[in-house]
Amino acid sequence: MDFDRRTLIAGSLAAGAFGKGLITSAAAQTAPPGSPGALPPGLPQPTETIDLWPKGAPGMPRAPLDEKVNERSTDALITDRAVYGISRPRMAVFRPDRPNGAAVIITPGGGYKWIVVDKEGYEMARWLTARGFTAFVLFYRLPGDGWASGPDTPLADAQRAIRLVRHRARDFAIAPERVATMGFSAGGHVCADLAARFAANVYAPVDAADKLSAKPLCAAPMYPVVSMDAAIAHAGSRSLLLGPSPTPALEAAHSPDRNVPADAPPHFLAHAEDDATVPVENTLRLRAALKARGVPVETHLFANGGHGFGLRRAVGKPAEVWTELWRNWARTVGLG
Repeated sequence: MDFDRRTLIAGSLAAGAFGKGLITSAAAQTAPPGSPGALPPGLPQPTETIDLWPKGAPGMPRAPLDEKVNERSTDALITDRAVYGISRPRMAVFRPDRPNGAAVIITPGGGYKWIVVDKEGYEMARWLTARGFTAFVLFYRLPGDGWASGPDTPLADAQRAIRLVRHRARDFAIAPERVATMGFSAGGHVCADLAARFAANVYAPVDAADKLSAKPLCAAPMYPVVSMDAAIAHAGSRSLLLGPSPTPALEAAHSPDRNVPADAPPHFLAHAEDDATVPVENTLRLRAALKARGVPVETHLFANGGHGFGLRRAVGKPAEVWTELWRNWARTVGLG
């Protein structure tokens, strides 16, 4: 692939700005303990923010969106923020001290209701950067907010994100072909949808970055929402993505297991069998579809872990080992 490495227009960067509703790193670090958005001291924070769309996101809803943060944690030492009303899709960038030449774009979950910032975003980014990966936490637009692109809205942001990372590969000391994706729950649907429909035309090109491929080197949908089949779908994600009464054709179009191409990237799948929120059948259907198309896939099913285990909730459970399993697999597919 021919990757353009020229720098983005300076106006597309907003260093340290995380949207009107989300406290900036400096403010969060100095906020009184226990206050909404306060962060434990010493935690690595994003080094910059990259806006996805230099002239604003396309297809803005008629009703203006007001971005807000819901701090769900009652522990002053642990933040658990959820962001909703996203009108400015962006990536928070975490740079390692010693880059290994690879990048991971993270799509946190939140049931398409909001974006879970810490548990499935910043915490994972810190784990990755400690191991040399450059991490990008994607604040994607939520499809239920009235965007013109409807259920393709998160996919448009994911495609744009991977193209921008490749466009600026030299700035981040990464190889443009070594860009991976990792997603959790509904963010796992974004990840799996990107891995299946990376070539779909879901937005009009806006600059040179859009000439680049949106295909990730590899994908890791974690306990993902996959199928829009009402029998196994996560009801909340399905409703916000497709509306209350989707047609069978619409369900099929947005079920990644039904859209896997033969040239899909290698997948790493992990799910807890006691997941009471997103049935493990979602991962099993995706695995079966990948195998049927001859796409390399590694699958780990854990007896215990529940839903949304990420890093912190996996401790002491069989699912705790998933990160090292992913890292070992990543080496085998050339990520690092």
